[in-house]
Amino acid sequence: MEPNSLQWVGSPCGLHGPYIFYKAFQFHLEGKPRILSLGDFFFVRCTPKDPICIAELQLLWEERTSRQLLSSSKLYFLPEDTPQGRNSDHGEDEVIAVSEKVIVKLEDLVKWVHSDFSKWRCGLQAGSVKTSALGRNGQKEALLKYRQSTLNSGLNFKDVLKEKADLGKYNLYFKSHVWAYTVTYFVVVVVHRPFWKPCHIDNFI
Repeated sequence: MEPNSLQWVGSPCGLHGPYIFYKAFQFHLEGKPRILSLGDFFFVRCTPKDPICIAELQLLWEERTSRQLLSSSKLYFLPEDTPQGRNSDHGEDEVIAVSEKVIVKLEDLVKWVHSDFSKWRCGLQAGSVKTSALGRNGQKEALLKYRQSTLNSGLNFKDVLKEKADLGKYNLYFKSHVWAYTVTYFVVVVVHRPFWKPCHIDNFI
């Protein structure tokens, strides 16, 4: 694989008209191979003047006629990086979800990826959890149900996970922190706020 090339990882996961959908892709960042897959959270900076934000990769596909590789992500910003700013109602580790998904060429998304997140101070450190360490108040059952729902999402990620394991420490995706964010359907926190739509992501393609 060439240092500047993009490559799908794993088998296709769907077909619709001229589009082929995939679960993950591999690229190079700072000279090292990385893999991002559906559901991964990672840091991006859309333009040099924009603040760093969190991206959640939600869809990957290829247009068979033009061979164009595309992605759809959801962005989350710190309250102080939105036009309304942070106020007393915001939680310490809260992030604001952008109202619309961002659809960009995969080559552009890769340019946005930001590997230096040392200055990002928000979020709670999340360690691995063993079921034997959980109490009897339903925590163990809740964790098992969550893991089961993840494994039974309808997509087989075994090939992707193997590729990620082969990369080891060089892989890049961020699931070691937990953030609370403002959407009405997420179980971490429920906050009813107007969604924010930054003007610079109206039309990417």
